[in-house]
Amino acid sequence: MPQRRISDKPSRLSQSPPQTSSLPKGWPANFPYLRTLTYSSTVLPKRLVVPRTCLPPTTDTIPIVPNPPAPAPNVRITPIRDPAHPAHGQHGLFATRRLAPDSLVVLYLGRAHTDAESDPASDYDVRLVGAEDDGGGDGGGISVDAAREGNEARFVNDYRGVRREGPNAEFRDVWVEGATGGMVERRIGVFVLTAGKAGRRGKGIEKGEEVVVSYGKGFWRERGMMAGGFGEKEEGGGEV
Repeated sequence: MPQRRISDKPSRLSQSPPQTSSLPKGWPANFPYLRTLTYSSTVLPKRLVVPRTCLPPTTDTIPIVPNPPAPAPNVRITPIRDPAHPAHGQHGLFATRRLAPDSLVVLYLGRAHTDAESDPASDYDVRLVGAEDDGGGDGGGISVDAAREGNEARFVNDYRGVRREGPNAEFRDVWVEGATGGMVERRIGVFVLTAGKAGRRGKGIEKGEEVVVSYGKGFWRERGMMAGGFGEKEEGGGEV
């Protein structure tokens, strides 16, 4: 589809995450690797970056975390060689150590853009801020698209056809701390499912296990893949 002419800009956070190496193992050649969000020129900084002392009431449910290392040391991009896997011949994201319930796996990075710039053909667009959070402005919603640039999180697969028990991780909103000025930035994180009140919802992710989320029924319905029961079971997780 024709693309709007936009100028991507780096995130407004002054802090870069600690670097563990130049690129993750298994990262595709000639594909831009991000350590922070890039911004479309139409995304207003005040919508995503605020002083920590001025956080909105949603902070009660949105955690504040330090900027995690990049590349992420707790996951690895791995080719999918199982012919029965829906992503056979592609890649998935696998744990390199045990990941405890409720822990942050990796941030979801890409280009932050407004609704008007959304690419309906993208399989990597995740909602960050809804239009209802615009504070009375006319900015609409903001999403993060990792179709043309991103990090390890773009390789997280849907659980359907992979894990009968359902997803073991989910997308959540998160505030990421900056280095100076007490600023925090709204981001999306991939988190291990919480254990739940009875300790049955999530037991963590074991070393070598694939990290999988729920893309949501709408994702599969839009792609005509709901027939035959595929994509109809919904057991939690995030919405793409």
